Amino acid sequence: MEISVEHYLPNLLLAFPDICKCEHCLMDIKALALNNLKPHYVVTRRGEIYSKLGEMNLQYETDILKALIDAINIVSKSPRHATEDD
Repeated sequence: MEISVEHYLPNLLLAFPDICKCEHCLMDIKALALNNLKPHYVVTRRGEIYSKLGEMNLQYETDILKALIDAINIVSKSPRHATEDD
């Protein structure tokens, strides 16, 4: 799931030009999104193939994008570092 979040986040951030994209905020966004997504661990080649097939599912992509957008909104409203306004 972490690889998928890493894959989708850069392009999704293009839709949010005004948010902070420092390393700390990006890590918070990823952590929040991952905490709200169902983990999916595999240990065999067969499991890896099954997992890859699941990634082609439209619902899989939708779930990741929703979790990322929710996380972006939360972090951008309350960054855990000083802002220019502080």
